[in-house]
Amino acid sequence: VQLQASGGGLVQAGGSLRLSCAASGRTFSFYAMGWFRQAPGKEREFVSAINWIGGSTYYADSVKGRFTISRDNAKNTVYLQMNSLKSEDTAVYYCAAQRSGVAVSTDYNYDYWGQGTLVTVSS
Repeated sequence: VQLQASGGGLVQAGGSLRLSCAASGRTFSFYAMGWFRQAPGKEREFVSAINWIGGSTYYADSVKGRFTISRDNAKNTVYLQMNSLKSEDTAVYYCAAQRSGVAVSTDYNYDYWGQGTLVTVSS
């Protein structure tokens, strides 16, 4: 599976962005998908995850109520809608795929990673 993240950019605090992660391969619909981020000088952290069918979603406390993860298995794509962005959301955002189909928050459980897309929120 190859993952291609896109949609990052520069946005003012309070604004919105939607990230997309397009996956290659016919088995995408069986994979759980996750979003992680890494801010400058910080470790990578979990943002959100969705199970293979989209029935279960999980969010880090820091983004709960502001971010929404979704997927379109027909398009092999997972999305992260980010609203009410804050300066602390500035990071490189990575999408990842997990073969078991179960959404988890631990990065070592993910099998495939995209290249990342930069989100910069100006205050």
